[in-house]
Amino acid sequence: MTTVGFFGCCGAARESQFLLGAFFACLLVIFAAEITAGVFAFIGKKVAIQEAQRIYEDIYDEYMKNPGKVNRTIYHYHLAVSNHPELKYPILLLYCHNCLVEIHNVIDANLHLVGIVGIAIAGTTIFGMIFSMVLCCAIRNTREMI
Repeated sequence: MTTVGFFGCCGAARESQFLLGAFFACLLVIFAAEITAGVFAFIGKKVAIQEAQRIYEDIYDEYMKNPGKVNRTIYHYHLAVSNHPELKYPILLLYCHNCLVEIHNVIDANLHLVGIVGIAIAGTTIFGMIFSMVLCCAIRNTREMI
């Protein structure tokens, strides 16, 4: 990201078509990666849910082997899916009766927020690409006039 910012900033400050073109190319690659990641995230939603549930089951099995040991990860899982955020550590573990279903519901309900953030970032990337090309064309036109 530092390199991309360097290309954009120095390209604009020095009025360099090459650096602005490199900035545009980097933003284009980043945009393509964002779109690809977004498509795979929505296609692979089921896999993501299964992975989160598998991690929870592993942590819960470890906790059940040694219930006296404080496990902050399972506490945060329960805090995320519980309707009782005011409860403290040992008591909160009792309030998640069907945590696997709750994990599925939380991820399913909040995945659209990840999509909205992704769309906002992609929109910002598009604006950067547009402005870099406008500036590059303006630099080319001013050099042709001279």
